[in-house]
Amino acid sequence: MFGDRYIQNNIVYPPFIKEVVSPSLSMIVMIPCLNEPEIIRTLESVWACEPVDSYCEVLVIVNDSESSPEPVKAINRKTFTQLLEWKQVNDRSNLVLHPFYAPSVQAKFAGAGMARKIGMDEVIRRFNAINRPEGIIISLDSDCLVSSNYLKNIETVFSKNKSCFAATINFRHRFEEMDDHRQEAGIRLYEDYLHYYKQALDFAGFPNSIYTIGSAFAVRAEAYVKQGGMNRRQAGEDFYFLHKLTKLGQLTEITDAFVYPSGRVSDRVPFGTGAAMTKWMNFTEDLALTYNFAAFLDLKKLFDSVVLLFKCNSTHYAEILTSLPAAVQEYLSSISFEEKLSEINRNSATPESFRKRFFQVFDAFQVLKFLNMVHERHYQRQSLTEAIRQLQERSGA
Repeated sequence: MFGDRYIQNNIVYPPFIKEVVSPSLSMIVMIPCLNEPEIIRTLESVWACEPVDSYCEVLVIVNDSESSPEPVKAINRKTFTQLLEWKQVNDRSNLVLHPFYAPSVQAKFAGAGMARKIGMDEVIRRFNAINRPEGIIISLDSDCLVSSNYLKNIETVFSKNKSCFAATINFRHRFEEMDDHRQEAGIRLYEDYLHYYKQALDFAGFPNSIYTIGSAFAVRAEAYVKQGGMNRRQAGEDFYFLHKLTKLGQLTEITDAFVYPSGRVSDRVPFGTGAAMTKWMNFTEDLALTYNFAAFLDLKKLFDSVVLLFKCNSTHYAEILTSLPAAVQEYLSSISFEEKLSEINRNSATPESFRKRFFQVFDAFQVLKFLNMVHERHYQRQSLTEAIRQLQERSGA
């Protein structure tokens, strides 16, 4: 079976679901749930989707930490009972709910990454039981709603394109449900920032620009296993996991189906939507400011020069380096990039393989480190509105 080795080496929990796996199973929606009042609403949204041809399961992983306060654990136990009752009434012939409870996760591991990992690993067990490496794992969150074509469009994209190993799904936060004007303004700014960041990277020529929303992606079981599964990070697990998937190739973008996340504040993780909104509401972070567009112009000059770096010697590299913006020169020197470049060239026979290896080294993490460094030394953060205007002016995005 395709997942035997992964299950043996990477899964820490015994199986949670006892029901036999249907041989027709081809899609599983995975939803972690901690102290979540909206989970039934999320399920109702999924059940309201257009019918699919696939046999689809929905796994809800109620979870808490050994350090979670007793009121949270009590809510979780109540939620789990409600899910079992909801299942009895709402299961269909090809859309089946499997709730399970993972209580008292070790505190040092507990968090968004571990919850997602527990759920996705259980999905791998399900698909491995019927040797279905092409099975689709759909990641959703328990405070989200979805468009009526959500399941159908995911099914269509993966069935029509057998080479599609992973996809991101369009998203829009639920502005219309917000009564607090500052909260609404904040989530609108945050969503604008997400689009600005991704499209500015597109403009700069970065080939692996993707949205990294944990509630808005899908991945084939085989790709999940091949890349070592979900990490246990307490935050940012989606960013790390999805960018690790880019090592396998280009992710597909599903733009005509939507996930509608909540725009609420949250103190569960140190960054991401909830954390950004908490800082905005507490007046400790200004979401109206963002990375200066000039920094992306600097990146564009570097990425436009990649073709010149293939098989270049030290003298040629020095000449190219001096032609780049000062911020880029400083950053490349700080990470001893000439040594990395030599290794890339040693392992690249063609310009195409060189380019691929270049962006595996200068990846999304390097981009983020570059942006943070140059905003300490070279640029001030810029008005998000002005940055978007400049991006539109230069690219038409």
